[in-house]
Amino acid sequence: MDLKSLFEQAAADSKSLSERPSNDSLLQLYSLYKQSTEGDVNVDPPANPFDFVSKAKYEAWAGLKGKTQDTAMQEYIELVNKLKS
Repeated sequence: MDLKSLFEQAAADSKSLSERPSNDSLLQLYSLYKQSTEGDVNVDPPANPFDFVSKAKYEAWAGLKGKTQDTAMQEYIELVNKLKS
């Protein structure tokens, strides 16, 4: 299987994990997924300073700036496999 197929399978698997991942793991999954599919962050930071969830998501994704999409896909696959076991 190629990397894209493995990534798509991992994305599907992430929706059916036996246990809900920790908030840190969820942020990691989100940011790696966004970096894999869209590349570097391409939106403005949230305007509402009290929207903590959006702010955390934005900062997690922005923290991956410069990471290649292939590297992000590989790390996403590894994280999902770790969460499955």
